[in-house]
Amino acid sequence: MADGSTGLVDVHAHVVLEGAFGRAGRHGPELSERADGTPWFRVCDYVLEGVRYRESPFMNLDLRLEAMDRRGIRLQALSPNPLTYFHGIDASLAAEFCRWHNDAMAELVARAPDRLVGFAQLPMQDPDAAVVELDRAVGDLGLAGPYVGTDFGRPFDAPELDELYAAMVSHDVPLMIHPAPPGVDGPAPLERLQRLDMDLTVAFTLGESVAVAELVFGGVLDRHPHLDVCLSHGGGATAVLAGRLRRIGEARAWAADAGIGSAAAVDERLGRLWFDTHLGDRAAIELLAAQVGWDRLVPGTNFAGWDDDPDHHPLGDRADACSANARRLLRR
Repeated sequence: MADGSTGLVDVHAHVVLEGAFGRAGRHGPELSERADGTPWFRVCDYVLEGVRYRESPFMNLDLRLEAMDRRGIRLQALSPNPLTYFHGIDASLAAEFCRWHNDAMAELVARAPDRLVGFAQLPMQDPDAAVVELDRAVGDLGLAGPYVGTDFGRPFDAPELDELYAAMVSHDVPLMIHPAPPGVDGPAPLERLQRLDMDLTVAFTLGESVAVAELVFGGVLDRHPHLDVCLSHGGGATAVLAGRLRRIGEARAWAADAGIGSAAAVDERLGRLWFDTHLGDRAAIELLAAQVGWDRLVPGTNFAGWDDDPDHHPLGDRADACSANARRLLRR
């Protein structure tokens, strides 16, 4: 294994924590198998079929570290399972689950502190409670920052979130954003998005793209100029929407009134966001880099997930530079 300053840094790796099952009462989570041995995982009314969590890197630390070694991943950021954000349940129950989750996450990364950092889960449906849990998770437990979904009852530019963003800046930690499948935390998906895995592709892209627009045009980055925000999957459709976002800045009076009245103003704000590179292929990554710059891209694998291919290395000769970006983002 390479020394601590070299090797891939992976910022997109979810974990399923032993002991989580039933922690949210009737909402789950619940893990079991069909009669034919097919695993299933339930959260609220959403059921994920066919993903084997037990005895996989999702739940077994030794298997995770072995797989990281085989792939040259020196450092990995562990994040909550997007299925169990619980952004849509009763706020007090969500806060209780988050406290348990963050304690368990801190215990897990303490077993391999030179290889892992852990991100905290927050009860985003209650911004005041989210601030309290952020302070505890980062200040007391040493977690690397918050990791949230895209649907929690208010937009990212809601004024009620400003205190939470200020707390992130005060703690000097990044905000990581990754969607949950539609219908888990937010509105039920359109019927057409429930086919062909579009809940995990098209719907994720929608949630991430909306988040980018809210952060850029909603004044979040202006009110919190030192806030670092990283979006999964390249920020959804950011690479192909960048030109249209610039046109909004040039053509819409409301954008000018918000202080974003030019393409250059849009570019300045896009260039302050971070994006993970779990986009599927090099062509998509290069398109995003052309819009925001290679210095804003960080490696992401969706480690051990359904669309993670350990033999596919789309970053190629950019892997070291993007890993250096990730160390800056993670304060490592």
